[in-house]
Amino acid sequence: MRKLLFLLIGITFLFSSCAVHSGLTTNLNNHTTEVVLSKKNFKVIESVQGEAQAMYVFGIGGLSKKAMIAEAKANMLSKANIVGGSKAIINETVEIKHSFFPIVRLYKVTVSGHIVEFTE
Repeated sequence: MRKLLFLLIGITFLFSSCAVHSGLTTNLNNHTTEVVLSKKNFKVIESVQGEAQAMYVFGIGGLSKKAMIAEAKANMLSKANIVGGSKAIINETVEIKHSFFPIVRLYKVTVSGHIVEFTE
């Protein structure tokens, strides 16, 4: 009976996990362009997001946090289609979800923002 209890506890521990979620609303990049939205000369078109994921087994594998943020931002920009127009991405937010199991860690980075188009 004890062996069965220890086996059940071991299996439960093996398949259990924890997760941590954090959101970064500050600008992690050094942009030199500043957009002032003080007048009503723009309209919000849509929201857009990009994602990147990495998996580490025993701490080995995947990308660094900065590389994952860069990949997620590149995915977001490719979906945004803002080249050649008077559009910009505002309210850029970086969210990081970190899930960990006994030997595996999973990271998921989501970068999101709103696309605005200037009318004047």
